[in-house]
Amino acid sequence: MPNPTPAPARPEGHPDGPPETHPDPEAFARDWRAWHRERERSLAAPHGFLAITSMRWLTPEPARFEDAPGAWSTDDDGAVLVTLADGETLTVDGEPVHGRHRFDALADGGSVFPVSGDLVIEVARRGGQALLRPRDPANPLRTGFTGTPVFAPDPAWARPGRFLPFDAPRPVRVGAVVEGLEHVLEAPGQVAFDLDGATHRLTAFNGGRPGALFVLFTDATSGVSTYAANRSLSIEPPDAAGRVTVDFNRAVNLPCAYTDLATCPLPPCENRLAPAVEAGERLPRERGGTP
Repeated sequence: MPNPTPAPARPEGHPDGPPETHPDPEAFARDWRAWHRERERSLAAPHGFLAITSMRWLTPEPARFEDAPGAWSTDDDGAVLVTLADGETLTVDGEPVHGRHRFDALADGGSVFPVSGDLVIEVARRGGQALLRPRDPANPLRTGFTGTPVFAPDPAWARPGRFLPFDAPRPVRVGAVVEGLEHVLEAPGQVAFDLDGATHRLTAFNGGRPGALFVLFTDATSGVSTYAANRSLSIEPPDAAGRVTVDFNRAVNLPCAYTDLATCPLPPCENRLAPAVEAGERLPRERGGTP
């Protein structure tokens, strides 16, 4: 059998080709440090995930909780109902609420945030179920937060890649860190990049702004030096040619890496990378991680 025709050389920057070399490693590290400072500030915000004091799955039977005012329940339409006792007040959309109030059914993944004094009471829907998560700035998990261990930034982990759109966005059902719960995320396509001599394709989900993407993934460090269940990576919108940068230096922990009071999604099976991605955030101290 004759030898196959050699494949053409792949240009630098192609997702299957050699990685680009960052022109200024010092500027790269400086930009990463500025991003990381903002990430830590956001994580420790007064009413962020570290401030959550409990997670309550609501039922048709009204129930009171020690860390939130009112008696809370849900109805057949998926709405959340609260009945406030004398002297109890919530602020909803800037207006004080007394007595009985109905929060209309939310889309799955949605939340609203009524306020009670220093508390913010998250009313949410996850996996088709209504839940309550009070957030208190004085929660010890937040006040004791000292930062997340990280790998040192390395431009080699900023991989050139390409966005591969599906013919139409697909709903993808994934598991959750809460047993029995599932999430449905919309995936517009995949991102492809080269790592350890192989091309990898990760299912990408819609990000927080038009065109932006994010991926959920695990790798060989998961459960060793990084959180076992998942990490997340945001990706800027593709350029006109579909090119993206998959910068694992900015891989972050989801809230479930810090607290059991979260419902984070798990990566789809195709997003479980065999190589070790020694970049981004490591196992939090709250889970036994070390600097």
